[in-house]
Amino acid sequence: MSSLPLNTPPLTTLPAPRLEHLCDLAVTIAPPVEVGTTPAGLRRMIPITGGTVSGPKVNGRVLAGGADFQLILQGGTQAHLDARYVIELDDGCRVFVQNTALRVASLENSQRIMQGQPVNPDEVYFRCQPKLEATAPQWAWLSESQFVGTGRRAPDGVFLSFYRVL
Repeated sequence: MSSLPLNTPPLTTLPAPRLEHLCDLAVTIAPPVEVGTTPAGLRRMIPITGGTVSGPKVNGRVLAGGADFQLILQGGTQAHLDARYVIELDDGCRVFVQNTALRVASLENSQRIMQGQPVNPDEVYFRCQPKLEATAPQWAWLSESQFVGTGRRAPDGVFLSFYRVL
Protein backbone atom coordinates (compact mmCIF):
# COMPACT_ATOMS: atom_id res chain seq x y z
CA MET A 1 0.00 0.00 0.00
CA SER A 2 1.49 3.34 -1.04
CA SER A 3 0.74 6.62 0.61
CA LEU A 4 1.73 10.21 0.08
CA PRO A 5 4.55 11.57 2.22
CA LEU A 6 3.30 13.58 5.18
CA ASN A 7 4.77 16.80 3.77
CA THR A 8 2.86 16.54 0.46
CA PRO A 9 0.25 19.29 0.08
CA PRO A 10 -3.34 18.19 -0.52
CA LEU A 11 -4.36 17.67 -4.13
CA THR A 12 -5.86 20.75 -5.72
CA THR A 13 -7.26 21.52 -9.12
CA LEU A 14 -4.66 23.16 -11.31
CA PRO A 15 -5.57 26.20 -13.40
CA ALA A 16 -7.15 25.54 -16.78
CA PRO A 17 -4.79 25.98 -19.72
CA ARG A 18 -5.11 29.06 -21.88
CA LEU A 19 -5.44 28.96 -25.66
CA GLU A 20 -3.49 31.04 -28.19
CA HIS A 21 -4.87 31.32 -31.72
CA LEU A 22 -2.33 29.81 -34.13
CA CYS A 23 -4.04 29.91 -37.53
CA ASP A 24 -7.07 29.23 -39.68
CA LEU A 25 -7.06 26.72 -42.54
CA ALA A 26 -9.31 26.58 -45.58
CA VAL A 27 -8.70 23.10 -46.98
CA THR A 28 -9.95 22.14 -50.45
CA ILE A 29 -10.98 18.56 -51.12
CA ALA A 30 -11.87 16.21 -53.95
CA PRO A 31 -14.92 13.92 -53.97
CA PRO A 32 -14.78 11.14 -51.37
CA VAL A 33 -13.45 7.71 -52.18
CA GLU A 34 -15.93 5.29 -50.62
CA VAL A 35 -13.95 2.35 -49.24
CA GLY A 36 -17.02 0.60 -47.87
CA THR A 37 -18.13 -1.10 -44.70
CA THR A 38 -15.44 -3.01 -42.83
CA PRO A 39 -15.65 -4.83 -39.49
CA ALA A 40 -14.63 -1.51 -37.85
CA GLY A 41 -17.33 0.56 -39.58
CA LEU A 42 -17.86 2.59 -42.76
CA ARG A 43 -14.55 3.78 -44.23
CA ARG A 44 -14.08 6.77 -46.53
CA MET A 45 -11.04 8.65 -47.81
CA ILE A 46 -11.27 12.32 -48.72
CA PRO A 47 -8.37 13.54 -50.91
CA ILE A 48 -6.91 16.92 -49.93
CA THR A 49 -6.18 19.09 -52.97
CA GLY A 50 -4.75 22.23 -51.35
CA GLY A 51 -5.75 25.22 -49.31
CA THR A 52 -4.61 28.25 -47.38
CA VAL A 53 -3.23 28.83 -43.89
CA SER A 54 -3.51 32.26 -42.31
CA GLY A 55 -3.23 33.56 -38.80
CA PRO A 56 -1.34 35.48 -36.20
CA LYS A 57 1.43 32.85 -35.81
CA VAL A 58 1.47 30.73 -39.00
CA ASN A 59 0.83 31.56 -42.66
CA GLY A 60 1.26 29.46 -45.77
CA ARG A 61 -0.55 26.94 -47.92
CA VAL A 62 -1.82 23.39 -47.72
CA LEU A 63 -0.06 21.22 -50.29
CA ALA A 64 -2.02 18.81 -52.47
CA GLY A 65 -1.56 15.14 -51.80
CA GLY A 66 -2.86 14.60 -48.29
CA ALA A 67 -6.04 12.83 -47.29
CA ASP A 68 -8.61 12.57 -44.52
CA PHE A 69 -9.32 8.95 -43.58
CA GLN A 70 -12.74 8.61 -42.00
CA LEU A 71 -14.42 5.95 -39.88
CA ILE A 72 -18.18 6.49 -39.68
CA LEU A 73 -19.97 4.95 -36.67
CA GLN A 74 -23.23 5.05 -34.70
CA GLY A 75 -25.39 4.65 -37.78
CA GLY A 76 -23.63 7.54 -39.47
CA THR A 77 -23.88 10.17 -36.74
CA GLN A 78 -20.27 9.93 -35.53
CA ALA A 79 -17.17 10.41 -37.69
CA HIS A 80 -13.66 9.69 -36.45
CA LEU A 81 -11.28 11.59 -38.72
CA ASP A 82 -7.55 11.14 -39.31
CA ALA A 83 -6.22 13.73 -41.75
CA ARG A 84 -2.57 13.75 -42.82
CA TYR A 85 -1.13 16.49 -44.99
CA VAL A 86 1.70 18.99 -45.39
CA ILE A 87 1.59 22.75 -45.08
CA GLU A 88 4.29 24.96 -46.53
CA LEU A 89 4.89 28.11 -44.54
CA ASP A 90 5.61 31.47 -46.19
CA ASP A 91 9.33 31.06 -45.48
CA GLY A 92 9.43 27.67 -47.27
CA CYS A 93 9.49 25.48 -44.16
CA ARG A 94 7.29 22.42 -44.49
CA VAL A 95 5.20 21.13 -41.61
CA PHE A 96 3.67 17.65 -41.42
CA VAL A 97 0.18 17.71 -39.92
CA GLN A 98 -1.65 14.76 -38.43
CA ASN A 99 -5.04 15.95 -37.32
CA THR A 100 -7.39 13.57 -35.52
CA ALA A 101 -10.93 14.76 -35.00
CA LEU A 102 -14.40 13.83 -33.84
CA ARG A 103 -17.45 15.05 -35.70
CA VAL A 104 -20.89 14.32 -34.27
CA ALA A 105 -24.18 15.37 -35.86
CA SER A 106 -27.76 14.26 -36.15
CA LEU A 107 -28.46 11.49 -38.65
CA GLU A 108 -30.05 14.02 -41.03
CA ASN A 109 -27.07 16.40 -40.88
CA SER A 110 -24.59 13.52 -41.13
CA GLN A 111 -26.28 12.30 -44.30
CA ARG A 112 -26.21 15.83 -45.73
CA ILE A 113 -22.47 16.10 -44.99
CA MET A 114 -21.79 12.73 -46.64
CA GLN A 115 -23.76 13.85 -49.71
CA GLY A 116 -21.77 17.09 -49.96
CA GLN A 117 -24.65 19.32 -48.90
CA PRO A 118 -24.35 22.33 -46.56
CA VAL A 119 -25.35 22.06 -42.90
CA ASN A 120 -25.65 24.58 -40.10
CA PRO A 121 -22.26 24.40 -38.32
CA ASP A 122 -23.94 25.23 -35.00
CA GLU A 123 -25.64 21.82 -35.20
CA VAL A 124 -22.38 19.85 -35.58
CA TYR A 125 -19.78 19.07 -32.92
CA PHE A 126 -16.39 19.14 -34.71
CA ARG A 127 -13.25 19.23 -32.55
CA CYS A 128 -9.70 18.23 -33.41
CA GLN A 129 -6.23 17.61 -32.01
CA PRO A 130 -3.62 18.55 -34.62
CA LYS A 131 -0.05 17.34 -34.16
CA LEU A 132 2.55 19.39 -36.04
CA GLU A 133 6.09 18.39 -37.04
CA ALA A 134 8.25 21.23 -38.38
CA THR A 135 11.40 20.79 -40.47
CA ALA A 136 13.21 24.03 -39.53
CA PRO A 137 14.73 25.00 -36.16
CA GLN A 138 12.86 28.32 -35.96
CA TRP A 139 9.59 26.38 -36.04
CA ALA A 140 10.64 23.69 -33.51
CA TRP A 141 8.09 25.06 -31.03
CA LEU A 142 5.35 23.67 -33.30
CA SER A 143 6.64 20.16 -32.58
CA GLU A 144 6.97 20.95 -28.88
CA SER A 145 3.43 22.19 -28.27
CA GLN A 146 -0.04 20.73 -27.92
CA PHE A 147 -2.82 22.04 -30.14
CA VAL A 148 -6.61 21.79 -30.25
CA GLY A 149 -9.02 23.08 -32.80
CA THR A 150 -12.50 23.45 -34.14
CA GLY A 151 -13.79 22.58 -37.57
CA ARG A 152 -16.58 23.19 -40.02
CA ARG A 153 -17.32 21.00 -43.03
CA ALA A 154 -18.54 22.73 -46.18
CA PRO A 155 -19.59 21.03 -49.43
CA ASP A 156 -16.28 21.87 -51.14
CA GLY A 157 -13.87 21.94 -48.21
CA VAL A 158 -13.09 22.03 -44.53
CA PHE A 159 -12.43 25.10 -42.40
CA LEU A 160 -10.30 24.66 -39.28
CA SER A 161 -9.04 26.94 -36.51
CA PHE A 162 -6.00 25.74 -34.54
CA TYR A 163 -5.10 26.90 -31.03
CA ARG A 164 -1.90 26.33 -29.06
CA VAL A 165 -2.51 25.08 -25.52
CA LEU A 166 -0.45 27.27 -23.17
